[in-house]
Amino acid sequence: MKVIPVIDILNGVAVHAIRGMRSEYQPLQSSLVCSTDPIRVADAFKTLGFSTLYLADLDAILMGSFGFDLYSCIGSLGLSLMVDAGVSSFEGVEGLFRQGVSKVIIGTETLLTKGFVAEAVERFGGDRVVVSLDLKNGSILGKLGVDRSIDPLQLLGEFEAMGVLEVIVLDLARVGSQEGVDTNFLTRVIDQTGLSVYVGGGVRGISDLVELNALGVEGALVATALHTDRISVEDLRQSGFL
Repeated sequence: MKVIPVIDILNGVAVHAIRGMRSEYQPLQSSLVCSTDPIRVADAFKTLGFSTLYLADLDAILMGSFGFDLYSCIGSLGLSLMVDAGVSSFEGVEGLFRQGVSKVIIGTETLLTKGFVAEAVERFGGDRVVVSLDLKNGSILGKLGVDRSIDPLQLLGEFEAMGVLEVIVLDLARVGSQEGVDTNFLTRVIDQTGLSVYVGGGVRGISDLVELNALGVEGALVATALHTDRISVEDLRQSGFL
């Protein structure tokens, strides 16, 4: 299982995301790097030995202000980039790929039509387009294009039928909470679909990573536990995650 550090960007700086309450996000304070500059934070992760980075560009998600230069600069560090920038057009997806982004995230929170996922997968490939099942306390976050009353597993089944290969299960209510991951739901996703599953939100420590690995999770998105040293690089190496 791959452990993937997360950088949340708001107003151009790295922030500490807590429970999806974006109006309350504060500039990042980290034991790993004394900076809120996303490039310096990314470089710190690269120096520690991480190869993949997940970037949540909240400026793009909330205001449509894409940080194309930032993506390019971070990618030039030699990191494989997964980016959620709230893309809702093929031009947006193409723009991300032109900046060296490895995988573009399409989140249900900003998805306008489910058909966009099918067309994006057809155009760019299921190995480059990843769907994020955005949840809050287990309920789907979505716009008009997603029926929020639909069972999350049914929605994932629809995406899988469209050719989606990878999904992120992201519960914003658990982000930065240190409350743990909903392993019961993850088990159902893994057992009832053929999707490669990443999980974000709630990872507390090495024991959680060990459990997720045993479940068959492809990757764990981690931020708070790394910045607070609840998960150390030494722990990751000893456990075979880095």
